[in-house]
Amino acid sequence: MFTLNQLESFVAVAETLHYGRAAERLSMTQPPLSRRIQLLERELGVELFDRIGRSVRLTAAGQAFLGDARRILGLSEQAALSVRRVPAGEIGTVALGFTASSAHSVLDAIVGGIHARLPGVDLVLRESVSGTQLEKLRSGELDLGLVRPPVPGTGLEHRPLHREALLAAIPAGHPLAAPDRVPHVRDLDGEPFVMYSPAEARYFYEVLVSVFRGAGVVPRYVHHLSQVHTILALVRAGLGLALVPRAAEALGLDGIVLRPMVGVEGEPVELVAAWRANDDNPALHAVRHLVIDLAGRDVS
Repeated sequence: MFTLNQLESFVAVAETLHYGRAAERLSMTQPPLSRRIQLLERELGVELFDRIGRSVRLTAAGQAFLGDARRILGLSEQAALSVRRVPAGEIGTVALGFTASSAHSVLDAIVGGIHARLPGVDLVLRESVSGTQLEKLRSGELDLGLVRPPVPGTGLEHRPLHREALLAAIPAGHPLAAPDRVPHVRDLDGEPFVMYSPAEARYFYEVLVSVFRGAGVVPRYVHHLSQVHTILALVRAGLGLALVPRAAEALGLDGIVLRPMVGVEGEPVELVAAWRANDDNPALHAVRHLVIDLAGRDVS
């Protein structure tokens, strides 16, 4: 089969229609260039050039072969460039897990940043709760997870990404939603409250239980749910109050007032990036460093 050197020589002669100029372009002497063309013609079983003194012209077969030769050389150059980009993490595939609530806070900035700065990385997005993400990280089904702490056990590493406050979600028309009212966590004592599921949304459940225990209040749980948007739907229906991450403001739901609540200060809601220790996927390394860099600039 012909070689890339033979194709390169053929294209040089075809474009210059002169062996001397083609040899000069390829930084070689004319005799080995002529031998390459002869070997190529022998391999293909056709004549590619008509010799006219010191000049040449393409035969019909040569004209037909020129386009294919250029394409093959172009593909070989592209393949060489692509393979060199793999160790740098500029191309590859990364499976990124995220929680539903993180989609409202940081996911858009992270995905946008990856697409802008690592366009050759194929990002596979998979939504699941933190516990499931940790299992898939260990099994290799995920490369990087946006999860709620803690990240237990061995074999995984993690870095903090984002913190945000909790806001009171109040049905419009409720006394606590009045413009001049400053809600306090003590106002939740005995009130109907839409709570997170202790099984499917354990992180948020434990955060709120800690808040209530510290304030000495006992809301009356009317429902236990796992997703913020579902909790807000029940709040809008007037079934109770709730506490949700500040990112819920992005949902823009009518009929609900989201407001800071005295006694629930700070930013108790945390998000971390987790990945397998010693993972040798160069694309993951590049994405991980970019995600942490974006977090340092406040991805929200």
